[in-house]
Amino acid sequence: MNITIQSVHFDTADHLEQFIHQKVGKLEQFFDGILGAEVVLRLDKSETLENKLAEITLDIPGNNLFAKKQSKSFEESVDSACEALRKQLVKRKEKIKAK
Repeated sequence: MNITIQSVHFDTADHLEQFIHQKVGKLEQFFDGILGAEVVLRLDKSETLENKLAEITLDIPGNNLFAKKQSKSFEESVDSACEALRKQLVKRKEKIKAK
């Protein structure tokens, strides 16, 4: 799976990129047809501590899946978004099996 990481207004650290590849790569366990993933990381301008935003789009046959999560660290945001996508993938797989 091809994973594209885009960071807005900052440079992504190597350990964060490895973490993203590991987490997003695990989603292939739940659905075989994932073609690629696009991860967008950005800092929100809000005054709160939870200003790290992660948006993940999975390219699969049919409609793409999308999750957007915000928290106090990018790792936590990516983890939450991957969990949301995992649930979406399981639902999609069940829907396909039902046909």
